[in-house]
Amino acid sequence: MLKTSYDKNNLEYADNRISRYSMQLGKCAVTSEFLTANDVHCHHRLPKELGGTDEFSNLRIVHKYVHRLIHAKKKQTIDYYRNILQLDGKQLKKLNAFRKVCNLVALV
Repeated sequence: MLKTSYDKNNLEYADNRISRYSMQLGKCAVTSEFLTANDVHCHHRLPKELGGTDEFSNLRIVHKYVHRLIHAKKKQTIDYYRNILQLDGKQLKKLNAFRKVCNLVALV
């Protein structure tokens, strides 16, 4: 049986994800494109392994491919998702802000 605090944390996280999606009007924080249920990913602005939490203020809604690009380290992976996404300068700047918080190098 799961602990109560675990259930509470999952419920709070789920509620915060839904609230963030609603607050962003269903749009990706990087591309501003409307996201369907299949494309939505909840990104922790400050990753949990770096001290981030599931709090509303730490969550951002992004396209699942944008999320993969935020965390990508291998050149082949970076090139693959950049080719798919075709980010403009403003979008790349937003993406790099997320990468910086994750201690990853900016993409040029």
